[in-house]
Amino acid sequence: MERKTLLIDMDSVIVDLMSEWFRRYNEEHGDDLTVERIECWQTEKYVKPECGTKIYDYLDAPGLFRGLKPLPHALEVLERLAKVYDILIVTSSRTFAYTEKEQWVEEHLPFIGKSNLIFAHKKDRIRGDLLFDDAPHNLEAFLATGRPAVAMDYLYNRSVDVPRVSGWLAFESFLAGRKWGSEGEQAT
Repeated sequence: MERKTLLIDMDSVIVDLMSEWFRRYNEEHGDDLTVERIECWQTEKYVKPECGTKIYDYLDAPGLFRGLKPLPHALEVLERLAKVYDILIVTSSRTFAYTEKEQWVEEHLPFIGKSNLIFAHKKDRIRGDLLFDDAPHNLEAFLATGRPAVAMDYLYNRSVDVPRVSGWLAFESFLAGRKWGSEGEQAT
């Protein structure tokens, strides 16, 4: 059987973007925003009115993406999966993040390498057998192609009807129990 290609998102799937992003916002605005409070993709709905859409400006801060921590077990599971699957990291970015994400991958995921890092907003247009993401719009668009998607489980993406996992060990178990058919994929 040919190797399958996994498309894996970076922010809030491989790395913990929300903790650092919200820490910076909370520090400046005296708030207590956490990922557990975000019920939809529009983060600006959960910040103080004087911040509003400026919440996204924090994503433009130099150094933000370079210093993000991997989510628990992400690196070890990715290293095991890379022996069985072709892995493409698919992510979208703003300003400084392009270079910083490449540097992060070079440092933390040399077994995947920055040559397997694809910057795209329309992940459904990338050829791959399964998408592992957190953004509702990416999950829905990928499903619309007839290919399977798996969600890193967050409150803000629960409206999308896809298998969901709570972390990297659960994702690895999901893949281990999956049957890849020649005519299409079916979860077991």
